[in-house]
Formats: sequence, C-alpha cells, structure tokens
Amino acid sequence: MKKLSLIPTTVLFILSFTMNAQTKDISNPLLQKWNTPYEIPPFEKIKPEHYMPTYKYAIEEHKKEINAITNNKKPATFENTILAYDESGKLLSDVSAVFSSASSVGSNPQILAIARELSPLTSKHFSDISLNEKLFQRIKQVYDNRDNLKLDKAKMRLLTEMYQRFERNGANLSSDKKEKMKKLNARISELQLIFGQNLLAETGNYTLLLSEEETAGLNQNQLMEAAERAGKMNKEGYAFGLDNPSVIPFLENSENRKYREEILKAYLNRCNNNNEFDNKNVIKELIDLRLKKAQIMGFENFAQYQLQDKMAKTPESVYELLDQLWGPALNVARKEAADMEEIIKDNNIPITLEAQDWRFFFEQSKERNFDISDALLRPYFQLENVREGIFYVCNRLYGITFRELSNVPVPHPEATAWLCNDLDGKELGVLFMDMFARPSEKRGGAWCGGFRSQTYENGKKIIPLVTIVCNFTRGVGDEPALLSVDETETFFHEFGHALASLLKDVPYDGLGNYTRDFVELPSQIMEHWAFEPEVLKIYAKHYQTGEIIPDNLVERLDKAGKYGQGFATVEYLAASYLDMDYHVLTSVPSNFSVLIFEDNTLVNRGLIRQIPPRYRSTYFQHTFTGGYTAGYYSYIWAEVLDSDAYEAFLETGDIFDKTTATKFRKEILEKANLEDAADLYMNFRGRKPGIEALLKNRGLN
Repeated sequence: MKKLSLIPTTVLFILSFTMNAQTKDISNPLLQKWNTPYEIPPFEKIKPEHYMPTYKYAIEEHKKEINAITNNKKPATFENTILAYDESGKLLSDVSAVFSSASSVGSNPQILAIARELSPLTSKHFSDISLNEKLFQRIKQVYDNRDNLKLDKAKMRLLTEMYQRFERNGANLSSDKKEKMKKLNARISELQLIFGQNLLAETGNYTLLLSEEETAGLNQNQLMEAAERAGKMNKEGYAFGLDNPSVIPFLENSENRKYREEILKAYLNRCNNNNEFDNKNVIKELIDLRLKKAQIMGFENFAQYQLQDKMAKTPESVYELLDQLWGPALNVARKEAADMEEIIKDNNIPITLEAQDWRFFFEQSKERNFDISDALLRPYFQLENVREGIFYVCNRLYGITFRELSNVPVPHPEATAWLCNDLDGKELGVLFMDMFARPSEKRGGAWCGGFRSQTYENGKKIIPLVTIVCNFTRGVGDEPALLSVDETETFFHEFGHALASLLKDVPYDGLGNYTRDFVELPSQIMEHWAFEPEVLKIYAKHYQTGEIIPDNLVERLDKAGKYGQGFATVEYLAASYLDMDYHVLTSVPSNFSVLIFEDNTLVNRGLIRQIPPRYRSTYFQHTFTGGYTAGYYSYIWAEVLDSDAYEAFLETGDIFDKTTATKFRKEILEKANLEDAADLYMNFRGRKPGIEALLKNRGLN
C-alpha cells in the first residue's frame, strides 16, 4: 500500500479493509465499514475480544501511512506531509474512542486487562511517531519554508501547531535522549493507567451497610436507592458507597455522626490503605518520571514544561491567580463555619465542628438563613425537565434544536442519542447522553467525550459524534431522577462542552482542540443560564404537580446562590495548589512521602481542618491520570473568562442577546484552535478579561 496518506481519508478507510480482507477477520465489527446511521460505531456488536486485534491492525496501518510520508521522494509540501499526517491514523482514532468509552462507562476485568496490555503498545507507537527523525525533518522543511508557501490562515496555524507539538515532544533531542524519552513515556502511561484502575477498584470495593434504625435523617428517595443498592448485592438493609451520588447525600442528611465520619474517612482514604490498590508509590514514581521528562526537555520542573503552550504560560501566573483568591475564600469559609458552629451551640450539641459535620450542618445553616434546602428544590429539577431547559437555552442562543433518535447504536444501554440541527436544518452532530452512576463499572465524575470529531473530507463537513457522561442519582421505583442544584449545574456544564464540539467548524483535525486552560470557558459559561429566573420558569416544574417553581423559591435560590462558595472555592483551590506543588518540584528525594508533602502543602497555607481538598493525592484523577496534570487550575482560570464573558450578555440587558450569542459562537465555539486562545477571547470581548466578575459571582468581593 504505497502513499496511502495521499488518498482521501474515507477512501483510505475502505481500502484498508478491502485490501486486507483475506488476512483479517472481517467478521470483527471494528474492522468493518460501519453501515449504521451517521456511521455510529456498532456498539452492541463489539465484544472485548475484538479490541486487541483491531488495535494491532490499526497501529500497523498507521505506521504504513507514516512511512508513506517519510519515504516520499518528492520535496516536502503542505499537502504531502502536513495534510497527510493530519489525516493519518483514522482507524486507530476510531477504535481508541470506542475502547476509551467502554473502559470508562462499562468497565469489567476483561476490559481492565486489555487496557493494561494496550498501554505499552500505544505509548510506544505514539512515542515512535513523535520522535521519528525523518518525519520531523519533512515537517521542519515545510515549516522553515512557510513564508514562501502563501498558506491561508488555517493552513499556517496547522503547520505551526504541528511543528511546535513535535518540538515539545522531543523531536529535536539527540538519539540517546529520544530513547530515554520513549522509556519515560511508556512508564508514565502505564502508571497513569494503574492509578485510575486502582481508584475504580477502591471506590467500588467499599460499602457502608446500615439497618433502618441507623438511617435517621435520610429521606425516602435516599432510602429507596440505598435499599435497591443493597438488593443488587444480595444484602438486607441500606447500602451506601463512595460514588458521589451516594456519599454526598449521606453526608448532607445522615444524623448519625459516627457513620458520617466512617464513610468520609473511607472516601478520603481511597488508594491510601496500604493494600494492592494503594497509589502512594505510583504518585512518587509518576512525579519523578515527569520531572525527568521535563528536565530532558530543558525545563526546571514539569509545570514549566506543561504550561509553556497554555494561556497561563508560567507556574508563576497560575500561583498569582490562586493566591488572589485564597485569602478571600478562606475568610468566607470561616464565616460559613461560624454559622454552623452557632447552630451546634444553639442546639446544645456537645461536639466541635469537623469535616464529617460540614455538609450536614451546612444544609441546616442554609435552611436557617435562606429557608431553602436540597429536599425542597429537588422536586423541581427532574432530569428530563432540566434537559429540556438546556435545549431551550441552546435554541434561544444559537437557534439549534435536538431530536431524540431511536434505533441507533448507543455506547451503553442506559444512554440516549440526539440529533442536533442548526437553524437552517443542517445536521450539526449526534449527541449521546449517559446520566447515571454505575459503581465499579463507570468511573466517577462527569465528562464530555466523543467518537468522532468534526472535520472535513473532500470539502464535505463531517459531523461529530459527541457524548456526555454523568454520575447522577437515578430515580428509584416509579420515581423519576430528581437532580440536586449541583447536579443541575453539572448538566449545564457538560452540555457547554458538547456545544463546543457540535458547533466547531475547523478544516483540519489538528485544529480541533482548545488549549487546556481555555477548554472550560464554553462549559462554564453555560452554567450562568442554569438558574436565571427567566430560564427556571421554563424548565423548573414540580415533577408531581407540574407547578412552575414559585417566585419566592426562585428569590431564595438566588439569595442562597453564593452561600457555600467559601467551602467550594477553598476545597477547589486546595486541590489546585496540590497539583501545582507536585509539579514545580525540582527533585524527588528517595524518602519522599506523599502524605507529608500533601499535609505541608495544605496546612502551611492555612487550610482549615474542616475542609479537605476536593481531591486528596491518592484519588486525584485529574492530575495523576494525565488529563489535567499541572492543569487543575484551568477551571478557575477559565472562570475568570466565563464570568467576564457572561457580563457581555448582561451588559446588553438580555441574557439571550442574539448579537452577543452569535459573536460568541463565531469567535469562540466555532474556531476551537484556529487561533491562539488569548486572541479568540480578545476577538469576542474586545479586551482582556478582569477578575472582578469572578469575585462577584462567587461572593468573594
């Protein structure tokens, strides 16, 4: 197969099967053309045994495509090198997306074993490509001649980004350093995988089983869910786990302090139990290897290396932002603690406020101060109604609509599929939604991913396949799923990510991803519409009566909106500091202790004992599985942007102002990485963002 990289991607995809049909198992659904609606992966036909053969085949095909570029005797051009590389590896991308979803939403021992086997294979493959001397030299030839090529803006951006990416991955290193880099990459990838698998196991292995007499304070829905959970385990009583939909409501409502302490201790000590799932040594080795990688690349620490191509640029810029917020957040948190201590005193409860008490007494404090509670609000936030509210916001802002699809493959039996159409009827993409927690099978948290990114082939726009995954509390029996305020906000947040994928309009794959500390802008700005009175009146309806949320409850929700931001900001910033502090280290001593380091990081900054960081080290997935390494600060960095950007709507007097919405779509959502992130924001806002709007939104000013 000569110079396959010069053949259009769709044709290449078909040829790769046709020419190898005699040697490959064409009964493997991953090695077939997907004759499904919108070429959705045929999820229901894919079995674990299909992944490894497909991965190995896809890697070999990708190698052939790279070889076709490097062995090309003609001088390097944008078309035969840059574009060819950008279009390579489609089959590998497809199978990786499907497997990543399977391992995240429907994991099992067989999937976990495959992931462990795949890790060194894929790490070596991509290291070999990023450190391929012949490939880099061809890219460099085009880059060095870029001013003479009369490239348009998108082509120049792709070329520049590609060249710099190879440079950052070590393409200019000497041969011996490249070999070291390959070994480091392989081991880092392996350790990140081990970290995540350990956490999945630890989270699923714990159960707090209680009798009815031990469940005082829990509401009927919580008891029904816990009884159903126990039943699935063939146990009697009420079972509670360490997944957020179970543990958080328990901490908020259980009157039994002993069990609040027990379950919180188990939650905070995941992968810190000196057993086979302990992550302390994994962390120690990870930060050491990341540091070595950064030093090979000429940096003092890993944070410098990571931040070089981000908006923040330097660790100093990150710390400057965190430090601006830390003091005000601590002051507000102390006031919140004082409110709760007053409740304890007024009720003559002989305790001192501790971490296991915070959520419990906070709910009481919120009810005392604002006459509002989670139990009062949940009936107005039925999952389906919240979804319709999100659709309403999207339609008002961008004119887009969503229609549920039936009889199409879905990534999990509980997932739903939706077709997104633009105002003129053009299809923008397919969106999957998988909403509920599945402990031991589905990783925690909420995220937005996909099975195919938006791109162009032969001048035709290829629509994306996007997925939103959450871990919400499911309805029990005949009751629908009723979301908390936090879950509602999370739904809006992840939908913002989905919009960025659905509305993106870039000509090349390599320009499809935002920089890490800009990527949360599209998601976090969506949160601003969630509790606007005008929006609540559309979707917040009582699930039993259909009554629209009353005005007085909306007013109380608005007044209570900033209450708790001391706790929320402090626990977030604590985790952000922890992430950064690990990665500004310039040495990792042999006697390095994760627990001592964590304690020093937090206590020395004045973290009050009642507030643990949002993520302690041993279960800090964002940083130690690689997604937000030296990048957890990105949420608050982007919040500066989203708070300021939302002000642009407020300044018009209309939160659905069409001109502002169109500008945000055209300058931010559609462009992705077509321009530098700072320039994208300037194009939208006309000026740099300030921190004032964020302080106001969080009640820290």
